[in-house]
Amino acid sequence: MDVTTLKNKVCAEIDRNKDTILSWGNTLLHHPELGYKELKTSAFIRSKLDELNIPYIYPAAVTGIKGRISGNSADLNICIIGEMDGVICTDHPNADGLTGAAHACGHNAQVAAMLGAACGLLKSGVMPELWGNVTFLAAPAEEYMDIAYRRQLKENGTIKYFGGKQQLLYEGMFDDVDLAIMIHSHAETPETKLFLQGGSLGFVYKTMEFKGRESHGSEPYKGVNALNAAMLALMGIHANRETFRDEDKIRIHPIITNGGEIVNTIPANVTMETYVRAGNLEAMKDAALKVDRAVNGAAMSVGAKIKIKTTAGYLPLMQDNNLSAVFEGNAAAFVPQRDIYHGVDMTGSTDMGDLSHLIPCIQPTMGGFSGTAHSRDFGIANPDAAYILSAKILAMTVIDLLYDKAKSGTEIKNTFKPVMTKEEYIRYLDQQER
Repeated sequence: MDVTTLKNKVCAEIDRNKDTILSWGNTLLHHPELGYKELKTSAFIRSKLDELNIPYIYPAAVTGIKGRISGNSADLNICIIGEMDGVICTDHPNADGLTGAAHACGHNAQVAAMLGAACGLLKSGVMPELWGNVTFLAAPAEEYMDIAYRRQLKENGTIKYFGGKQQLLYEGMFDDVDLAIMIHSHAETPETKLFLQGGSLGFVYKTMEFKGRESHGSEPYKGVNALNAAMLALMGIHANRETFRDEDKIRIHPIITNGGEIVNTIPANVTMETYVRAGNLEAMKDAALKVDRAVNGAAMSVGAKIKIKTTAGYLPLMQDNNLSAVFEGNAAAFVPQRDIYHGVDMTGSTDMGDLSHLIPCIQPTMGGFSGTAHSRDFGIANPDAAYILSAKILAMTVIDLLYDKAKSGTEIKNTFKPVMTKEEYIRYLDQQER
């Protein structure tokens, strides 16, 4: 069977199941959960895999799921990823009333598209024509938040790393994966547009605890004001901004999460948190050192003590150009060339960046979404683009990669030069912890 016929069969199957796939996305939209807490979401995905008779591994990284369907050989393994977690956005119309979780980043669409691609590939009967396997990985905890809960999980040994794909990598869930693909929402783009080969910022996460000495508010000379130390630290960080090069895309955005206990007592304990983001590893390390220097100097200047805890965040995203080209070739069947954009970077961060340092990865972003990401206004403006079109392009890309003895996919795998081995990556993560 020729490759065009295979793609037509898969797309026809996805169209036949369109209403079902749309209902999956809508169900997930109304049941948002935070990272490593995606119990209902995970159960829902497993029920759909059961309906499709797709075997899976569970649990993976607490709530994650790894399903797989087989072709006529095991030459190559292509992984389609769908992220399960929501963000905290209490004012979102579909937010959970108890947790404040909401799908204000479109992860429900990712999962629906992943399941839609699975449905199309399996029910169409094309897998015996393909040289390789397809993994469907429902990943937890991409959003880097709810840190106190994740710290508890880490302390009791449930996880080692805060990020879901970091934990999945550590547990070996990507050891047999050769290439990974997923589609993310592109906010503020209700039209059917596609964005390819964009990067993202990496980051480290810092918690700074300033220790002063309390005294009555009317006798500040008897105390050491930890809040003053934190304010000086903010100014010190700001004074370093002119040293950051534009091309390194440094972003530092600290907040004070505890500024004191009561108004008539000089604050003795103040906590500040920040990300230190950058477009490359060297710039990220340099900016992190400047933050530490500013914070240490601020504490010293008022006689306070300081404890800085640094935790590994995510690495910058590096999308594989060859894999992007295969994806674009399939997207062009649905999206006009004038609506396909290249090199539009994401301003945030993703743990897909970590994976992209080890194996060929892509995370194109698709329009069909209105409102600002992580805001009350975020929503799905075009369900066909968000769910159905995304499922078709994912499945068609898999066919190209695994057709003709997996020639295309194997070439991409063999051409790719990893930045790190898995062992080097784990060592890098552990070195960030201080």
